[in-house]
Amino acid sequence: MTRSESTSRRRVLASVGSGIAAAAAGCLGGGGLDGQPAYEDGNVGDVNASNVSSRSATQLSAASALAQQEPTASVTPLNPLELVEHEFVVEDGYLGSTVQGIVANTGRNRIQTVEVRTRIYNGSGNVLGRYLASTGDLDGGSSWEFQVVVLEAPSDVADYDITVLGTPS
Repeated sequence: MTRSESTSRRRVLASVGSGIAAAAAGCLGGGGLDGQPAYEDGNVGDVNASNVSSRSATQLSAASALAQQEPTASVTPLNPLELVEHEFVVEDGYLGSTVQGIVANTGRNRIQTVEVRTRIYNGSGNVLGRYLASTGDLDGGSSWEFQVVVLEAPSDVADYDITVLGTPS
């Protein structure tokens, strides 16, 4: 084999490899242009924070134990995962601020891990915190009702955004 045949062969193999990688990324889809997940805006609405009592130290400790803040590294945007609905809800007691909703697996295959990520903002647009909820083994054609526990006081929260990611089986 000549040197030019070897170089041409490498170029063809590199092109094919790049094409396969691009096709696989397109199948997983759903992310932003920079490879990051695409977030959609949430609306806090008219939360009457004056009617919500602050969490006690015991309640805050219980909420902190439930609040997930460490994202899973193996999840990526997946086209079959759809945020059907979501809303900011203030619960009584230790739960306090939450983001609740439904995720659907619109595909036929089971998703091994599903993770809903939220970013919580104050009135100045600064991120107050990042919180998530996760579940395993979401079958194709099924849905999951999630609840993200947020540690910020309802009166401090002006906006949030949200995305859903997963790991295929």
